[in-house]
Amino acid sequence: MSEFLDKTKVIIFTNNFKITGNISNFQNTRLTDYISESRPFIAVTDVVIEDRSGGNNAFTAPFVNVHKNHIEVIFPVEQIQKNSV
Repeated sequence: MSEFLDKTKVIIFTNNFKITGNISNFQNTRLTDYISESRPFIAVTDVVIEDRSGGNNAFTAPFVNVHKNHIEVIFPVEQIQKNSV
């Protein structure tokens, strides 16, 4: 079954934290569809959690569950574009 899964590195912003880690998703499935169809919690692996107020590492963990109701923004790291301003 693992050949059908892709790992996508994402950044998730909640009210208090910036969470960087990987989610496993079926190949050729959009992140939007994964979030919409998932249960209340999203599994994130290889996690770094930073406090949004100061950017300090709060902790790292091999695995955390993030409740969808707390997600303000989520996006794949590969789609980040730097501003040239």
